[in-house]
This record gives sequence, C-alpha cells and structure tokens, in this order.
Amino acid sequence: MRKTCTIFAASLLAAVLLPSTASATPGSGVTGTILAQKTIGHTDYTLREITVQPGGYTGWHFHDGTLYAYVKAGTLTHNLADCSLDGVFTTGRAFTEKPDQVHIGRNLGSTPLVLEVLYVLPAGSPLSEDAPDPGCGY
Repeated sequence: MRKTCTIFAASLLAAVLLPSTASATPGSGVTGTILAQKTIGHTDYTLREITVQPGGYTGWHFHDGTLYAYVKAGTLTHNLADCSLDGVFTTGRAFTEKPDQVHIGRNLGSTPLVLEVLYVLPAGSPLSEDAPDPGCGY
C-alpha cells in the first residue's frame, strides 16, 4: 500500500510540475510533498508542503478550486495575469487563492520559501493547471 501511495504521489507531483503544452510556463526550483489527501463527496482535500528555492518560481498556473496557504518560511511574491502584485507574503502569513485565477508565485529572497497549502478542489481535478505566460517579463 505504501509503495502504491508513493507512486501515486510521485505521478501527481510530476503532473503538476511538468509542462503539458507548448504554451505552458514550467516552474523552476519547486518541489512538493503531499502530506494528506481525502475525498469527501465531490470535493478533494489535499494538504501539501511546497518548497521554492531562492530565485525559483511556480510558472503561470491556476486551480479549479480554492487554496488556503500558510508561509512556513521565507517570502512569497505573488502576481496575477494582469501583471499586478497580488501580495508579498512573509513567514507566518496566510493567504487564499481563488478558483480559476491565473497567477505565479516567486521566491525573490535568498532563503528557501516553504508553504503549507490546503487544496480544496472538485473531485478528480489536478492540483494546478498550466496557463500561458501573459508577458509580464518575469
């Protein structure tokens, strides 16, 4: 059972981090570990720890549901597809990401950024979906 869970988690992580289309903007310096998963009714709940190395970024993407995040360490710079700065979130801060909102997360600091993220998604949805680069220059 543990091997099956490990293979599933690795496959899910690869699906989230690897680009699926030519227009996708893959991340760099990002790793993630699924800590817990549960489906209740038509909703998937996934708790994941994400680490973004200094200079790393998530790539442009969106989610089919709401994310609740907590900055465990470091600083996250969060931009929307209109190139606006949505927030700079430091250690101890929490924030929410809305469904279908295209964004990018970046670590502009000199230490690793560690996030604890609860994904609340429609059952069967991927953790994130790639979005084309809107041309913001970062």
